[in-house]
Amino acid sequence: MAVPKKKTSKAKGRSRQAANWRLEAPARSVCPHCHQAKLPHVVCPNCGWYKGRQAVEVD
Repeated sequence: MAVPKKKTSKAKGRSRQAANWRLEAPARSVCPHCHQAKLPHVVCPNCGWYKGRQAVEVD
């Protein structure tokens, strides 16, 4: 197995973790059936429609 030659500093490790922080909100689209905001390419949580058909039964 490969072994690191030197210890990784706290700054190096923390800057690597900080690269994954999100600065903007996730994208939103509008459901064409109920006109509520939803995530793109996901079944609408309000009405259960996806790609022009009822994909999930929502009560």
